[in-house]
Amino acid sequence: MGPTGEQWLSNRRLTAIGRSGLSVPARQAVMDQQISPQCSVLDYGCGRGDDVRALQSLATKASGWDPHFYPEGRLESADVVLLTYVLNIIEDPAERRHTLLKAWELAGETLVVSTRLTWERSKVTGDDLGDGVLTSRRTFQHLFTASELKSYVEEVTGVRCVSAMPGVIYAFKRDEARLAYLARRIAPAATWLASDDAASAMASVVDYTEQRGRGPRLEEMPAEMVKLLSHLTTAEVQRVVRASADAAKVAEGARRSTLTTLLFLGVELFNGRGPFGCLPLSVQLDVRTFFSSYKAACQRSDRLLLKLRDDSYVRGAMNGSKVGKLTPTALYVHRRTIDHMPVVLRLYEHCASIAAGRPQDWTVVKLRHQGRGVSWLDYPEFDSDPHPRLRSSYMVDLATLKTSFMSYEETVNRPLLHRKHEFLHPSDPDVPKYHRLTNSELRAGLYTNPHIIGTEEGWEAELVRCGRELRGHRLVMRK
Repeated sequence: MGPTGEQWLSNRRLTAIGRSGLSVPARQAVMDQQISPQCSVLDYGCGRGDDVRALQSLATKASGWDPHFYPEGRLESADVVLLTYVLNIIEDPAERRHTLLKAWELAGETLVVSTRLTWERSKVTGDDLGDGVLTSRRTFQHLFTASELKSYVEEVTGVRCVSAMPGVIYAFKRDEARLAYLARRIAPAATWLASDDAASAMASVVDYTEQRGRGPRLEEMPAEMVKLLSHLTTAEVQRVVRASADAAKVAEGARRSTLTTLLFLGVELFNGRGPFGCLPLSVQLDVRTFFSSYKAACQRSDRLLLKLRDDSYVRGAMNGSKVGKLTPTALYVHRRTIDHMPVVLRLYEHCASIAAGRPQDWTVVKLRHQGRGVSWLDYPEFDSDPHPRLRSSYMVDLATLKTSFMSYEETVNRPLLHRKHEFLHPSDPDVPKYHRLTNSELRAGLYTNPHIIGTEEGWEAELVRCGRELRGHRLVMRK
């Protein structure tokens, strides 16, 4: 029986599983700074209450309510409301919608919604019931696609939402909070050098200026640093910075900040642009410093976003990219090299991640030439395995926003990578080692039949044919 007396068609309490730590959505919200000790959290439909206890252990003011396990829990508003794997177990669409509306009503700042996704269908067996499946244990599952979940939450709450990862959606009560989150994803806050006296504090300000291409405002500086420099006037600080900062580094910082601002504004337009006053302070200051006006900055970013529709422009950007492996169909780039891509390609990847979520585990991103599709590929042994095997692939089609997921963990003949150095930036410290291996394999004739070597069995057959074997990242004669 439900909390309002309605008869449930499924045994919902059986879907509540025990955990030893935070659930994936709650952990993501902590990592994204949506949950912190400074905010209150309500886990609405908390099941056995494991997330509540885990958050409390992190000094967070967390409480929970559940119609079966914690019906006596206090159901009152909180800064952040978690609605974790609740919508997918409700068989009645009207009740499902009512539950989401209630959670949104209780959220003071942010609502975190998570559900199971359609790629888990093979794990759910049972008979069709309404828009889902009733299992043999009489539990119900309505599986969402990543884009369907985002659209559903947006339609019910009436606000623009962001996909934090596949199956996890953030809905914000204020545009300022949404834009601050986007800014953190695209342009993480600057790091400040440790300071324990006025001289080191001034050195930190100089370093910030070189990184950002402009001096910091007091509001951007750590409180302790402001105290250390309180005996100096603003003009004196600026004079020291001008005398100490490397002009070439400042110019490079300004170029980098200009591109990052254009990237943020492009993603902001893709996700719903707000007024200038809603932007984070650091972005406002970058706009004022590097552009003639907010309107001019928006116009430049809009042109950049429009260029994503032009196949020839995107291919040109890929051809001109100094990083990544370019094939006849796509550009492949390692995650630690992604910030070295041209800004239009970074915008390409960010738009896909905002639309359908970037998975937690990925190693290489694949950007298609024609059409607009992004895949995040997971090669967990990339650094240790000379030819890492593919574990999973998550793809979003930007034209339709359809997503697909493929796991290769149970596949006998998995795809694998070659020429690892090509996925990285030339300055990456591992590039020389990977390059030496590639050259050795070329000399041994291992790449003579490229149509064979893309899978484990084909690659092993070529190693045997050439009388070679691998020891770490060294190619040796086969014994």
